[in-house]
Amino acid sequence: MAKHNETGEIGERIALNFLIKKGFNLIFQNYRKKWGEIDIIMEKDKILHFVEVKTVSRKSYGNKFEQEINNYRPEDNMHPWKLKRLQRAIQTYLLEKYKKEDPVWQFDLACVFLDQEKRVAKCRFMENLIL
Repeated sequence: MAKHNETGEIGERIALNFLIKKGFNLIFQNYRKKWGEIDIIMEKDKILHFVEVKTVSRKSYGNKFEQEINNYRPEDNMHPWKLKRLQRAIQTYLLEKYKKEDPVWQFDLACVFLDQEKRVAKCRFMENLIL
Protein backbone atom coordinates (compact mmCIF):
# COMPACT_ATOMS: atom_id res chain seq x y z
CA MET A 1 0.00 0.00 0.00
CA ALA A 2 1.31 3.45 -0.91
CA LYS A 3 2.24 5.74 1.99
CA HIS A 4 -0.43 8.33 1.10
CA ASN A 5 -3.12 5.60 0.95
CA GLU A 6 -2.06 4.34 4.37
CA THR A 7 -2.17 7.89 5.75
CA GLY A 8 -5.65 8.33 4.28
CA GLU A 9 -6.94 5.11 5.84
CA ILE A 10 -5.56 6.06 9.24
CA GLY A 11 -7.16 9.49 8.90
CA GLU A 12 -10.54 7.94 8.05
CA ARG A 13 -10.38 5.72 11.15
CA ILE A 14 -9.50 8.72 13.32
CA ALA A 15 -12.35 10.79 11.83
CA LEU A 16 -14.79 7.90 12.23
CA ASN A 17 -13.89 7.42 15.91
CA PHE A 18 -14.09 11.19 16.47
CA LEU A 19 -17.61 11.34 14.99
CA ILE A 20 -18.84 8.27 16.87
CA LYS A 21 -17.71 9.92 20.13
CA LYS A 22 -19.76 12.98 19.06
CA GLY A 23 -22.90 10.84 18.80
CA PHE A 24 -22.95 10.04 15.07
CA ASN A 25 -24.01 6.58 13.85
CA LEU A 26 -22.14 4.92 11.00
CA ILE A 27 -24.31 4.08 7.98
CA PHE A 28 -21.70 3.27 5.33
CA GLN A 29 -17.96 3.65 4.80
CA ASN A 30 -16.17 4.04 1.46
CA TYR A 31 -19.21 4.13 -0.81
CA ARG A 32 -17.57 3.78 -4.24
CA LYS A 33 -18.79 4.26 -7.76
CA LYS A 34 -16.61 4.72 -10.82
CA TRP A 35 -17.52 8.42 -10.86
CA GLY A 36 -16.82 9.15 -7.19
CA GLU A 37 -16.46 8.02 -3.61
CA ILE A 38 -17.93 9.07 -0.29
CA ASP A 39 -15.55 8.41 2.60
CA ILE A 40 -18.10 8.15 5.42
CA ILE A 41 -21.89 8.30 5.58
CA MET A 42 -23.24 8.89 9.07
CA GLU A 43 -26.52 9.80 10.73
CA LYS A 44 -27.25 12.06 13.67
CA ASP A 45 -30.54 13.62 14.72
CA LYS A 46 -32.28 12.22 11.61
CA ILE A 47 -29.82 14.01 9.29
CA LEU A 48 -27.60 12.11 6.84
CA HIS A 49 -24.02 13.35 6.89
CA PHE A 50 -21.82 12.74 3.85
CA VAL A 51 -18.32 13.19 5.23
CA GLU A 52 -15.18 13.71 3.18
CA VAL A 53 -11.97 13.12 5.13
CA LYS A 54 -8.77 14.99 4.28
CA THR A 55 -5.67 13.87 6.15
CA VAL A 56 -2.28 15.53 6.21
CA SER A 57 0.77 13.95 7.78
CA ARG A 58 3.16 16.39 9.38
CA LYS A 59 5.21 16.85 12.51
CA SER A 60 3.55 18.17 15.63
CA TYR A 61 5.00 20.63 18.12
CA GLY A 62 3.24 20.45 21.45
CA ASN A 63 -0.43 20.62 20.53
CA LYS A 64 0.18 22.42 17.22
CA PHE A 65 0.79 20.85 13.85
CA GLU A 66 3.11 22.15 11.16
CA GLN A 67 0.21 23.04 8.82
CA GLU A 68 -1.40 25.19 11.47
CA ILE A 69 1.84 27.06 12.01
CA ASN A 70 2.34 27.57 8.23
CA ASN A 71 -1.36 28.34 7.54
CA TYR A 72 -1.71 25.20 5.40
CA ARG A 73 -5.18 23.68 5.57
CA PRO A 74 -6.21 20.15 4.53
CA GLU A 75 -9.40 21.57 3.02
CA ASP A 76 -7.23 23.32 0.43
CA ASN A 77 -7.09 19.88 -1.23
CA MET A 78 -10.82 20.06 -2.06
CA HIS A 79 -10.44 20.79 -5.76
CA PRO A 80 -13.43 21.56 -8.05
CA TRP A 81 -13.17 18.17 -9.79
CA LYS A 82 -13.26 16.41 -6.39
CA LEU A 83 -16.40 18.34 -5.41
CA LYS A 84 -18.08 17.40 -8.68
CA ARG A 85 -17.27 13.71 -8.15
CA LEU A 86 -18.64 13.93 -4.60
CA GLN A 87 -21.88 15.54 -5.84
CA ARG A 88 -22.40 12.71 -8.30
CA ALA A 89 -21.67 10.02 -5.71
CA ILE A 90 -24.09 11.63 -3.21
CA GLN A 91 -26.82 11.88 -5.86
CA THR A 92 -26.31 8.22 -6.76
CA TYR A 93 -26.44 7.11 -3.13
CA LEU A 94 -29.65 9.05 -2.49
CA LEU A 95 -31.29 7.62 -5.62
CA GLU A 96 -30.26 4.06 -4.69
CA LYS A 97 -31.23 4.15 -1.02
CA TYR A 98 -34.07 6.69 -0.86
CA LYS A 99 -36.10 6.18 -4.03
CA LYS A 100 -39.40 7.55 -2.71
CA GLU A 101 -38.34 9.84 0.10
CA ASP A 102 -36.19 12.95 0.26
CA PRO A 103 -34.03 12.70 3.39
CA VAL A 104 -32.47 15.68 5.09
CA TRP A 105 -28.74 15.56 4.38
CA GLN A 106 -25.63 17.67 4.43
CA PHE A 107 -22.02 17.58 3.30
CA ASP A 108 -19.31 17.76 5.97
CA LEU A 109 -15.52 17.77 5.96
CA ALA A 110 -13.27 16.14 8.55
CA CYS A 111 -9.71 17.50 8.50
CA VAL A 112 -7.22 15.22 10.22
CA PHE A 113 -3.72 16.34 11.19
CA LEU A 114 -1.53 13.28 11.77
CA ASP A 115 1.94 12.87 13.25
CA GLN A 116 2.65 9.19 12.69
CA GLU A 117 6.04 9.33 14.37
CA LYS A 118 4.60 10.58 17.67
CA ARG A 119 1.29 8.75 17.09
CA VAL A 120 -0.82 11.85 17.71
CA ALA A 121 -3.67 13.28 15.69
CA LYS A 122 -6.09 16.16 15.72
CA CYS A 123 -9.47 16.25 13.95
CA ARG A 124 -11.30 19.41 12.90
CA PHE A 125 -14.92 18.94 11.76
CA MET A 126 -16.58 21.40 9.37
CA GLU A 127 -20.34 20.92 9.04
CA ASN A 128 -22.94 21.67 6.40
CA LEU A 129 -20.69 22.91 3.62
CA ILE A 130 -21.99 23.91 0.21
CA LEU A 131 -21.02 21.59 -2.61
